[in-house]
Order: sequence, then structure tokens, then C-alpha cells
Amino acid sequence: MRDLAIAAVLLWFVLSAFRKPWIGILGWTWVSIMNPHALSWQLQSLPVAAAVGGSTLVGLFVAKTGKEFFLCRENATLMLFMLWMTIVLPFSMIFDASYPLWNRVMKIDLMILVAMVLLHSKRHLILLVWTLVISIGFYGVKGGLFTLATGGSYRVWGPTNTYIEGNNEVALAIVVTIPLMRFLQMQMKNRKAQLIMSGCMISMALAALGSHSRGALLAILAMGTVLWWRGKNRLVGAIGFIVVGLALLSIMPAEWWNRMDTIKDYKEDDSAMGRINAWWMAFNLAKSNFFGGGFHIYEAGIFAAYAPNPNDVHAAHSIYFMVLGELGFIGLGIFLTLFLYTWGTAGKAFKEGRKQPQTQWVSDLGGMIQVSLVGFAVGGAFLSLSYWDLPYNLMILAVGASRWLNGKRWLTEPDGPLVPLPAFIADRFRRRPVPRL
Repeated sequence: MRDLAIAAVLLWFVLSAFRKPWIGILGWTWVSIMNPHALSWQLQSLPVAAAVGGSTLVGLFVAKTGKEFFLCRENATLMLFMLWMTIVLPFSMIFDASYPLWNRVMKIDLMILVAMVLLHSKRHLILLVWTLVISIGFYGVKGGLFTLATGGSYRVWGPTNTYIEGNNEVALAIVVTIPLMRFLQMQMKNRKAQLIMSGCMISMALAALGSHSRGALLAILAMGTVLWWRGKNRLVGAIGFIVVGLALLSIMPAEWWNRMDTIKDYKEDDSAMGRINAWWMAFNLAKSNFFGGGFHIYEAGIFAAYAPNPNDVHAAHSIYFMVLGELGFIGLGIFLTLFLYTWGTAGKAFKEGRKQPQTQWVSDLGGMIQVSLVGFAVGGAFLSLSYWDLPYNLMILAVGASRWLNGKRWLTEPDGPLVPLPAFIADRFRRRPVPRL
């Protein structure tokens, strides 16, 4: 039954994408971020992403409306990044292993560019936020309940054979998604819906802690600091964060505290020292090779040539050193520029959107995108998620919201419900004031 339900939804996305390719992009995002077919028994081996992505690309060229081709600093930088990765590929130290990874990254980045063309209305953007929240929230809320039920004695892990399979990776995905949940909560008019979303966010935070990821803890602290600083009532906000934080931390067992304690004594932790050894390897490799080493450099022979400890072979475990080792200093520069541009665009939306009620949602979204980027920047310093889709979806949201604002779309777009609801359900979602931190 579960397989049939998932297959039916996927088939709907494939068929809808031919006529309305923006629906296909949402389907692609759902498949790429959540990997729902991995939860089934029969669909795991099928080319689900290729089917949804292929139908979306066909719809992009067949559909007569709904497309907005444009050039901005973000998509131009992303295309430059793709070009640089392609230039680097022939110089890869291990070409046969690098090519499949390059191919995978190119597909992801291509669909990010397509999404920027197809998602341009308020409805499109908020539905994209919902897609991201549902995709990661499924694992985060479930992981939080699991942590609560087990007292944090077992780690929370992500879906197998995905970018976020590891406990550290799924923790970062959860952390980055929490601000997007807060954005949706700020748009809700019903008090019960707001309370449900609060419970989901608390469960997500508990799941991040339950992953036993030290990077996730640092990311949560960084995001919490930004949220507190931007709050209108910092005293109330501080009290709220402290109360919720203490309640969540009280659940965690002694082994969790012992692991977090290694942050200050990192020199005595083998895992931390292994990461630092990999960082030095990436730095030394980039110094010696203008193009970097390609997408596959974590081998004993390469560590023997560039690492301080040639016998301690680790993945980079850092978005920064991962890009540095694989794509060189130029690649790292382009990568950082891309997200600095995204930060700036989101910040401008945050400031400009507050000027009138019709655009307040743009301000809310821009502010929460920046909070998510803080989580990604801090947590990503300890994880190898440089090419994963979710951070690039933040760029889609920032650019889309900024273009909507600059184009004064509120004058032409109806401000109706994002998803049509039966009258007896819609009546329960009447406009009410939304509390803001």
C-alpha cells in the first residue's frame, strides 16, 4: 500500500510536469531532498529522479507560459561555478572516480537553474518552502520523537544511500530547515496550526541533539543567537530560548554530554584530529595544484603526498576544505561568493519587505533564509555537504522573493489561499495576528 501511494504521487508529478513544469520542480525537490522512493520496497532501484527531472525539462520547453528567463548575480555565479568544475574535471587526480560525482553535481545544479526560471510567484515560493520543510521535517520530527522515547541513548540517522545518511549530515539538514518552519509559522493565521508548528520545531531541535552531532549543537547556538538578536523583545526571547534549551538538554544522557565536552578538548579526540589532518591535506593539495584534485581525493596515496599524518585518511568533513581540496582556491572563492550573494539578497529582502503589509512575507522569508545560512555556515564547517541541494534552494528562495518584491508582484498576483481548501476547512484558518519574536 505504501509503495502504491508513493508511486501514485510520483506519477502525478511526472504527468503534471509536462503541462506545468513548476510542479515538476517541486517534485524533483521532494525526490532529491527526501528520497521518498527509498522508503518503499519496489521503487528504490527505479530512476525516479530521472523521470521527474526529465519530464520537467520537457515541460520547460513545451509549456508556453510560466517561464521567466533572467540573469542575476546568483545564477551567473552558479553557472561560473559549474564551468569551473567542468574545467577542473580533466585535471582530476582520479578521473574515473571523479566523473560520476561531477555528473551528479551537474544534474543538481542544472535543476537549481531551472527552478529559478520556473518558480517566481508567491505561491511557487511558499510551496517550495513547504516541500523542503516536509522533506526534512519527516525525518526530523520522527527523530525528535525517537530521541524523546529513548532518552537520547541512540543516535538519529538519515535515510540510507543519500547525502544526509550520516548522523552529522541529517543533523545539519534539520538545523537548516528549522528557520523555514518558523517562516511558515509566521504566515499561519490559526492558533492551533501555530502551536503544532512550534511542537514540530521543538521536535526537530531535539532530533538534531539526538544525532549526537557536535557541529549541529554549534549551528543551533549560532542560529539561536541570530534569532534572539533580531527579536523585538530580547529579554522575553532570551528567557524562552533558555527554558526550551534547558528542557531539551535535560533529556540527553551522560554519553551525549561526554561527546559534547570533546569540543573544548578536541586534541584528545581522534575524530576531530582526523578532520584537521584532512583539512591540512586539502590546503596543501590546493597550494600545489592550481585546479585542485578533482571530486575524489580521499585516498591513501593522496594523503601520503599532502597530509601531515599520511596514515589517517578521512573525508574533508567541511564544506570549505572540501571545495578547496577538490576545486582549488578559485573554486572555493566562487563557492563563497555564491552564498555571500545569497546572504546579501536575503538581507535586502528582509529590510525592504517590511515597508508595507503586502510584502511582509518577503521580509519574513529573507530573515529566515539568513538564519538558515548561519546554520549552514557554522555546521557545514564540520561536514561534507558542499554540493547538496538544500542550501542552493535557499538561493532560489532569496532570488525569487527579491524579484517578486522588485517587480511589485503584489499588484498583479491575487492574495488568495496558496492551496484551495474546502469551505469547512478554510473557515478554520481565519486571519489572526501572528506573534513575532
